[in-house]
Amino acid sequence: MAEARPRLLLAEDDPQLGPLMRGVLESVYEVTLIDDGSDALAAAQERQFDVLVVDRRLPGLDGVSIVETLRRDGIATPTLILTALGTVQDKVRGLDAGANDYLVKPFEFDELFARLRAIRRVVEGEGPFVRIGSWEFYPDSRAVYSPYEGRTILTERETDLLRLLAVHPQKTFSRDEILRAVFDAHDTPGSVDTYVHYLRRKTDPDIVTTVRGRGYRLGML
Repeated sequence: MAEARPRLLLAEDDPQLGPLMRGVLESVYEVTLIDDGSDALAAAQERQFDVLVVDRRLPGLDGVSIVETLRRDGIATPTLILTALGTVQDKVRGLDAGANDYLVKPFEFDELFARLRAIRRVVEGEGPFVRIGSWEFYPDSRAVYSPYEGRTILTERETDLLRLLAVHPQKTFSRDEILRAVFDAHDTPGSVDTYVHYLRRKTDPDIVTTVRGRGYRLGML
């Protein structure tokens, strides 16, 4: 028996974009398309969905109000807001309302699919993630997701090293700084080089950048 597709509610009132998105998303999801905000809220309250994609501006009820109402009702379905408004303040408003992510129009469908996978993983237990280029890094579960090959599990030391670089993506760390932050007292600077090699081999050669004469920093920025 074929595995059931995850259920996705798409709230989009654009008469061209809505059906186009439904057609593309149906390659992965069972899609319910609704073009009115009030009707979309009612559907999300009454039915079980695995993920929601909600346009910021909808007739009847706007997307942010939909998310706020669902969160007040205790409905934690992972939700992505779509919008033509790309200001920082508008993004903050949507995220503060309880949305898991925010995507500005126009967008590529590959990015939409990647973001939907990411917010579902967070809710399903992987924990919060850091986007590194086209990769997703989940420190809590020691997992990285490739855009091509899926999930890879890191060791604890590899995770600590990548977390250090990811938290400070613009900073170049010397080997001594990495040793003090990540490694044990008996380890040597060569251990840093070894684990950088392990990370690159498990993920992507460009995920860590060598800064000649100074050390390492996060790559793929």
